[in-house]
Amino acid sequence: MLHRYSCNEHDMATLDKVCRKRDILRWILAIVYSAVGIIHLRSPNAFMPIMPNWVPHPHAIILFTGACEVVGAVALLTRRLRYLAGIMFATYAVCVFPANIKHALDHVTLAGTQLSWWYHAPRLAFQPVFVWWALFAGGVVDWPFRKS
Repeated sequence: MLHRYSCNEHDMATLDKVCRKRDILRWILAIVYSAVGIIHLRSPNAFMPIMPNWVPHPHAIILFTGACEVVGAVALLTRRLRYLAGIMFATYAVCVFPANIKHALDHVTLAGTQLSWWYHAPRLAFQPVFVWWALFAGGVVDWPFRKS
């Protein structure tokens, strides 16, 4: 069963450190997802080349994901919705992974730029960190900061 981790569950020595890290990471994640969401909403056609062929209604999906990113960013900063936003952003990071793979393997050009493996390899390897980051920012997990 999932557990909601809150800052008042730690001893005072770790309370400030963990809460401060979680707050900083939460704000960074919210800012990044807000920005990316706005880009998805303003320029959905720019993302069409990385959409896998099996995704139905790709243009609508891009707009939907942009809206989810913006709404999720607000939810992540809202105490009552934070936990759910963390789970949803972690799920989202898993769901967009096929587009990231297509972008890398098909050498897709976006906005006239073809990115090399110096971009794609770290980006693909970093995807599990995005999953953890969302879960940590949402208070779903405390790893690696929780003491046993």
